[in-house]
Amino acid sequence: MNASQLAAARATLETARRRLADDLSAPPETPSQMTYGSQAAAASEVFAQQRDLALRDKSGKGLELVDAALGRLDAGTFGNCLRCGVEIPEERLEVLPWAAFCVRCQQLEKDGR
Repeated sequence: MNASQLAAARATLETARRRLADDLSAPPETPSQMTYGSQAAAASEVFAQQRDLALRDKSGKGLELVDAALGRLDAGTFGNCLRCGVEIPEERLEVLPWAAFCVRCQQLEKDGR
C-alpha cells in the first residue's frame, strides 16, 4: 500500500474508533422500576436492555478489531494477512479496514483450521 492509502485507512479506522468509543461511553439502558401491570411492557423493557447489552458487546469487539488494525498500521504490517502474509486485496480493506486476514485465511479461521 502507498502512503496515501495508508493515511486514508488510518483516517477511516480513527473515525470508526471514535464512533465505537462513543457507543461504549453511553450508559447502558436499565429497566425502570417495575410495577404490577402489563406483562408486555415488562417484556419490552427486558428486550430493550438485552438489545442494548448485545450492541455494547458488538461495539466492544469492534473496538478491539479497530485498535488491532491501528497497531498493525503503526507496526508497518497493515494490509498483510496475519496467517499467510500475503497482501490483503485493497477491495477487502475498503470494505473492512480492520481485516486481519485474506478471504481464504478468514474462512480457515472461521472453520477452526
